[in-house]
Order: sequence, then C-alpha cells, then structure tokens
Amino acid sequence: MIQTNYNPDVLTCLANLSNDEVFTPPNLVNDILDLLPQELWSNPNTKFLDPVSKSGVFLREMAKRLMKGLETQIPDKQERINHIFGKQLYGIAITELTSLLSCRSVYCSKTANGKYSICETFTTEQGNIHYKRMQHTWQNGKCTYCGASQEVYDRDDALETYAYNFIHTEQPEKIFNNMKFDVIVGNPPYQLSDGGFGASAKPIYHKFVEQAKKLNPRYISMIIPARWFAGGRVGELTDFREKMLRDKRIRIIHDFQDARDCFPGVEIKGGVNYFLWDRDNEGPCKVCSHTGGVITSEAVRFLLEDGATTFIRYNEAIPILKKVQAKEEKSFAELVSANDPFGFDIRVEGSMKRVKPKFKHNPFDGAINFYYNGWRKEGIGYIDEKYV
Repeated sequence: MIQTNYNPDVLTCLANLSNDEVFTPPNLVNDILDLLPQELWSNPNTKFLDPVSKSGVFLREMAKRLMKGLETQIPDKQERINHIFGKQLYGIAITELTSLLSCRSVYCSKTANGKYSICETFTTEQGNIHYKRMQHTWQNGKCTYCGASQEVYDRDDALETYAYNFIHTEQPEKIFNNMKFDVIVGNPPYQLSDGGFGASAKPIYHKFVEQAKKLNPRYISMIIPARWFAGGRVGELTDFREKMLRDKRIRIIHDFQDARDCFPGVEIKGGVNYFLWDRDNEGPCKVCSHTGGVITSEAVRFLLEDGATTFIRYNEAIPILKKVQAKEEKSFAELVSANDPFGFDIRVEGSMKRVKPKFKHNPFDGAINFYYNGWRKEGIGYIDEKYV
C-alpha cells in the first residue's frame, strides 16, 4: 500500500558534517528540552540561546513549545510568532553554512527579513541567529582560545576557519549586547584535529559548557561526549572534570554508553550524555543509564562518591563500593598503578625514560617468579621476595 500523505521532517534526513559536528535528531532535542521546567514555555519573558546552532532544530522545537504555551496570553498567531522569534529565541551558528541552514529552518526563509520569513519584525538578514566569520588568535602555533593547530587551521579566506564565535571571545555576553539568558541549550562541536589522528584530536566541547556558565543562565542543558567522566587527555579535561563532578547544580544526567542510541550511524568512543545544570538548586544528581533506547538503571546520587576521584558510571556499582569501603581496608590503588605496577620502578630516577624492572634471569635462594610482559617484552624472571 502506497502512503500518499507521508511528510518527513527534513531535519531527520541530513547527513552529519563529521563525527565531531553531528546534527541533532528532533526526537533527541525534545528529550533534552523535556529536562527543563514546563512553566518556561508559558512565560513570554523567558529568553533562550542555542550557542552552537547547526540545523536550527533546537530553536525550531523551542518555538513549537512556546507557540503552544503562549497561546492564551498572545491569542493572535502572527503577533505570537513575532514575539517568540523576535524577543525570546536566539542562536549562534557554528559556520557560515549552518547559519544559512538555521535561518531557513527557523524563519522558513533564506533571510530573516525576507519576503517569506514567518517573523515580520526583523530588519537584518540574520535576525536573531548570529554568525560572524572569526579568525583564530595564534600564539606559539596554537589558538589561545580553542587550542587549534595553526598548521591545520591557518587557512585561505575561501575555507571555513572553525573559529567558533561563542568560544573565541573573553566576553560572550557582548555577542547579544549583554542580554541575560534564562536557558542555554545545544550540541557543541566535540573536537578539533591537531594534526594527529582520531583520538589524538583536541577536545573542545568542554569550552562551550564553561563559556555557557560564564553567562550565568538559570539553566544549561547540552549533549556532549561522556569522556569527561573519567578519561581524556591529561590537562585538557582534568580541570573541567573536577569542576563538573563537584558542581552540585548538575541535577540530571542521561548517559548513553553507545552514542548510536542518540546519533544513528555515528560512533563516538565512550558514548555521550546530556545534562541539566540548575543554577539556583543544588543537590544530588539523578543519573539515568540508557541501553538500546531504554533506561536500564536510575539513581539519585552525588557525582563524586567519597573516596572516588572519577565518576562511577554504573549505578549498580555504588552499593558494591560502599560495601568495600565499610571494610576500611587499604585500597588496591596503594599497591598498583598504571605507570609503576606493584611499585617496581620502570623509569630512570628524575627522568621520563623507561627502563625494565630489575630482576634476574636465573633462579637464586629466596627468589620468587617474576612475570614481565611490558617494554620490549621479557617473559619470566626472578626477583628477591623482599622487594614485593
């Protein structure tokens, strides 16, 4: 049977720009927006910002909710449209291409002040979707704002610079003339190539979260890679992770170990998560774990457990941790580490040069077997028991 009235949402049909700049499916956007208090949609004074607009889907879906929520307060449909798009919804596009795409998705017109724009009050082509071509600020071969490699991103004017407007300024509030935003939502770019390959690329998603906090909105909700829970480059995410884990304003996290549950066909190692940051309400966080499109576990807890230095991703592991801690025994971490297994020195003192542990190839009195399969591989050896 041929279905003649099928009218697909064009924003579900877009190919992703890359694994680092992915378009957000409309159903996922609405799951993220569901985290926000519902009374926001019936408040004509609430201001929303998507600082990383790509397809414009966040702004479009917020507009749908506001159109319904303000129906009784602003009965006239055109007046309501003018008010919502002109005074409540704002975006910052990440590239020139996405600025045009966002404008078309949100205003139904190539230009915000064009003949076919649904909003009648704009006097500029961009409307409330800001985009300005930016240049990186180079110092010692790196951008001082985002850390981009000058070798990779110092480009001809005809090419996109990927100097994202929102994070290439010390004063993000100036972009919209010191406007105060109640809600900041979005799906930021995840990383920039630094001349390496794959995982060697430089993470930048945390910079968008930190910049959003500078604007001090009432709520922040973003979907980002989950690598900040525990992993990532030393120095790149360490400070960010520490601040996030100790921030009691993060009240909800939805965690997806397989990013394809959110972005079909896209592999993001470590998965993704989206969160709700509530400026005025501190407390424990509701952590929801997802697998295969369903919530598999849910717990209300603090992100940093006593005695832990990283986020424990599995809710089921928390009671196990508490049972172990109740024994008040020494931690296994005191016996073994990633760099110096079981306390055997594998670096030259005062240097980063790696050397093999000191052991003998032949047995001797008081020796115990020592199995070593590390630097340059060795096999079985013998070591004095007193060193263990």
